[in-house]
Amino acid sequence: MSSHALLSGSQQSNSIFWFLASVSWYLGSVMAGWSCLVTGAGGFLGQRIVRLLVEEKDLQEIRALDKIFRPEVKEEFSKLQSKTKLTMLEGDILDELCLKKACQDISVVIHTASIIDIMGIIPRESIMNVNFKGTQLLLEACVQASVPIFIHTSSLEVAGPNSYMEIIQNGHEEDYLENTWSAPYPYSKKLAEKAVLAANGWTLKNGGTLYTCALRPMYIYGDGSPFLFDIMTKALKNNWTLTNYGKFSVANPVYVGNVAWAHILALRALRDPKKAPSIQGQFYYISDDTPHQSYDDFNYILSKEWGFRLDSSLSLPLCLQYWIAFLLETLSFLLSPIYRYQPPLNRHVVTLSNSVFTFSYKKAQRDLGYEPLFSWEEAKQKTVKWIGSLLDQHKETLKLKTQ
Repeated sequence: MSSHALLSGSQQSNSIFWFLASVSWYLGSVMAGWSCLVTGAGGFLGQRIVRLLVEEKDLQEIRALDKIFRPEVKEEFSKLQSKTKLTMLEGDILDELCLKKACQDISVVIHTASIIDIMGIIPRESIMNVNFKGTQLLLEACVQASVPIFIHTSSLEVAGPNSYMEIIQNGHEEDYLENTWSAPYPYSKKLAEKAVLAANGWTLKNGGTLYTCALRPMYIYGDGSPFLFDIMTKALKNNWTLTNYGKFSVANPVYVGNVAWAHILALRALRDPKKAPSIQGQFYYISDDTPHQSYDDFNYILSKEWGFRLDSSLSLPLCLQYWIAFLLETLSFLLSPIYRYQPPLNRHVVTLSNSVFTFSYKKAQRDLGYEPLFSWEEAKQKTVKWIGSLLDQHKETLKLKTQ
């Protein structure tokens, strides 16, 4: 046997050794007893993720981070502690010391914390700081604490829509779609997702590697939805009439329980050395089998059982709504040196609410093994029941006022 053959055999042995060592490190870091940090854990989606996490195998601890936990959330999380260790941390996503403490000895980070504001009510700087800078700081904290897995809750708005004339039906990840709005929410979420996907492959402090992915859910609905709460509250004040705001849209909303389930499947996949390579650095649209329809029709379907009705008055043509929104934005800008005028409408909202913009979950199905945990009928039943509970609260409030 030649010395060249001997050298090749030695090199092969070394390669096999280092491959096995890498697999051993990966398995040791993510497949043994593990822990998970959920940011925004007290929110609409975050709570659902925590509820599913407590059922995961070998999970030693869940750390739930939020700026503040409502009393009812604290009560629920206290009950879940009988299944696994659940630590509630109240802190700011912009507080580096808080993030350092939260990430210590953590195996997986699920980052759902963000400010959602499409009406321009919250200052731009606050939205950019929490959604973008907060994500950057959390990524850096993961590197310092050697957290190997980072799952980011992104947004459909990262992709658009950019014009109400744009039509995307059953879109997918291979389509190159990018939001061009300068509005703070979509802009901050776009930058945050880019930062997360760019961080895939970063070297951790302990010599390991950071693996990331991002999920882009459609408009999220369900029992406890803050958006549905606002819509129904306004309708009750308007003689049980739902406001027309998305008559011309075609959307495919997704149930909150299915979005939470997609996060669980993403962490399982990133912890699986066979599945992880195809998922690292990727983003996924998350939808389910909720029927495609306009936002107005969707709100009506969920609430008609309780006597809500659609506004029968004529809607302005979409092009006219858009230009009225432009004039209101211009007025707001002109008044800004002396008065903060909040327009009831803006071009971004008109576009977002009235576009044909739907997406498939086939890539998530293929890579993550995602199938909706809740059918459309189950999701509708739970949401309709919750809307009924809002009516009971409304009646109680009216009784108190008349006493």
